[in-house]
Amino acid sequence: MVRKKNSNSLAENRKARHDYFVEETIEAGIALVGTEVKSIRGGKCNLKDSYADIDNGEMILKNMHISPYEQGNIFNVDPLRERKLLLHKEQIARFNGLVAQQGYTLIPLSLYLKNGRVKVALGLCRGKKNYDKRDSMLEKAHKRDIERQLKNSNRY
Repeated sequence: MVRKKNSNSLAENRKARHDYFVEETIEAGIALVGTEVKSIRGGKCNLKDSYADIDNGEMILKNMHISPYEQGNIFNVDPLRERKLLLHKEQIARFNGLVAQQGYTLIPLSLYLKNGRVKVALGLCRGKKNYDKRDSMLEKAHKRDIERQLKNSNRY
């Protein structure tokens, strides 16, 4: 799901915060080719079903869809290809241990620009059960009702 939040935010995975408890976030670089960067800057990116996995000591982002750039012709690559995340070896080892032992998942939360480079906010997440999702939806609805009542009471 593509949603522009501010000038630096390129894509956001809103479903991730609904489906998972985000325990920790980390910023990672991502290895892209030129036409992918142009597509991402144009807002043609989808993080909905993507996740990160660790293979042979490298963190790989899987299932992130970047639409082909219209003017890219022969330089376009596969939209669903695996992309390498750029992290320090110690960070990768730490996350590998957490994911393997405690049942966490690495989910990309958003893509944004920092100093002209595309970065990924990666979340260390634990899955929510259906009753957790219902509880969070009810809590959000109650907050919205309270805010609405406060706003209406301040008018009079």
